[in-house]
Amino acid sequence: MESAAAAAAARAFPPFFAESARSSSQSRIPSRPKLSRSPLLSSLSRKIGLRAPPTAVAMSGAAAAAADENPSSKEAKLWGGRFEESVTETVERFTESISFDKELYRQDIRGSKAHASMLAKQGLMDDSDRDKILEGLSEIERLIENGEFKWRADREDVHMNIEAALTDMIGEPAKKLHTARSRNDQVQTDFRLWCRDAIDRIIPYIAHLQVALVTLALKNEGLIVPGYTHMQRAQPVLLQHHLLAYVEQLERDIGRLVDCRARLNFCPLGACALAGTGLPIDRFMTADKLGFSAPMRNSIDAVSDRDFVMEFLSANSIIAVHLSRLGEEWVLWASEEFGFITPSDSVSTGSSIMPQKKNPDPMELVRGKSARVIGDLVTLLTLCKGLPPSYNRDLQEDKEPVFDSVKTIVGMLEVSAEFAHNITYNKERIYRALPAGHLDATTLADYLVKKGVPFRTSHDIVGRSVAFCVSQNCQLKDLSLDELRSISPVFDKDVYEYLGVENAVKNFCSYGSTGLECVASQVDYWVRKLNIERI
Repeated sequence: MESAAAAAAARAFPPFFAESARSSSQSRIPSRPKLSRSPLLSSLSRKIGLRAPPTAVAMSGAAAAAADENPSSKEAKLWGGRFEESVTETVERFTESISFDKELYRQDIRGSKAHASMLAKQGLMDDSDRDKILEGLSEIERLIENGEFKWRADREDVHMNIEAALTDMIGEPAKKLHTARSRNDQVQTDFRLWCRDAIDRIIPYIAHLQVALVTLALKNEGLIVPGYTHMQRAQPVLLQHHLLAYVEQLERDIGRLVDCRARLNFCPLGACALAGTGLPIDRFMTADKLGFSAPMRNSIDAVSDRDFVMEFLSANSIIAVHLSRLGEEWVLWASEEFGFITPSDSVSTGSSIMPQKKNPDPMELVRGKSARVIGDLVTLLTLCKGLPPSYNRDLQEDKEPVFDSVKTIVGMLEVSAEFAHNITYNKERIYRALPAGHLDATTLADYLVKKGVPFRTSHDIVGRSVAFCVSQNCQLKDLSLDELRSISPVFDKDVYEYLGVENAVKNFCSYGSTGLECVASQVDYWVRKLNIERI
């Protein structure tokens, strides 16, 4: 019945089935330079057929499942001792994770090497078996990275694929590798290592964007732009000050990732299924060999915890929100309504119908992809919210959102830095826009405070002054002294040292403000911290 239904569906929707087969055959593991292997393992690989034929290289996902449709090609599951019949093809396809968790192969091999070394030290395998395992795992890694390893869907996941291939390669010694280890603690170890590596990968991209923004600030020294609150003109700020606000946000993003890395850097290996083991293993040794701070204290927590994943995705989501806000601003400022920036052609796209269009598409997509990263976090939060301790198969679904989040964040950071390097601030357009909005009003209130007027009274006086300007269609600096004194006798001729955006900026002096000296100090700090050479 099932085969007949599948055949009917294939006949009804041939383009879909053909496309599905094509797309699923593409490996997600990037191609790498060819690596050398020892003559012994070369002959072993040929003997057991680990080198896939050219048409089957790096087969994965549905394609691998299709390749294993023939029951005679299947092997007994490594966990199959108590079962009398094999799982159905539908269950096999639905439960496999090799199509995506093969991304963890480096971490899985690294963890297995540390585990084998510990077992040998503890007398749970001899040194000869350990050496065969270590050499075999190195050969498998070489085969994977050269695209010569055949991933099998019937072997379910990255762990079983590697262990079964190792057994094919070296025989009985490989069967000792899973001593005092479950896939529950194994996948947790792999995933923590992967997330740790991913954090180490993301941080330099954040720093690169910080450098791009500080470099952009250095190119626009002294340029004043309108500052906004509620999307309304508020006060004048130096563009350098404005750009450094984003640099500060990104610095906190780095801090969150560093904190997340420290919290995830504890080793679950040796917790086994959930209760630990009665064998004399040394969890501190494996933790140390893998670069973890220590073993996790509680074996149940060790296999069930996904806090580190949620925290990592939360940190990525905040990064995405920061980038989306930057993207929103640059999209607005590139519009004709603002005209504050002009992106170069190299970071812009056009319209298929409107010849005149020049669109800041990369930053629009940065804004859009933030939703995707936030969605990855929501997926994990929802996945974990109802799970009892310890391990549940639901947790297989934690990998793809993380892989997607990391890939998306790296792309967003990379293109944002590229965009920053390829925009020009239109100084004349900005200068012409500055008078609107009475941006110096708050500075005028500060002037009155310095004259001894209570701030609330000053606020009222300046408010009436602005209302008078609106009625006269002029700016505060255009008012005569007599006109100002008609509103308040406190005004004196020195008031004009506070009026106009340039004077307003000069009068800011608080720490962290947009005052000239304050911003110069902030710029110097970031130039030193990021090792930027001034041109």
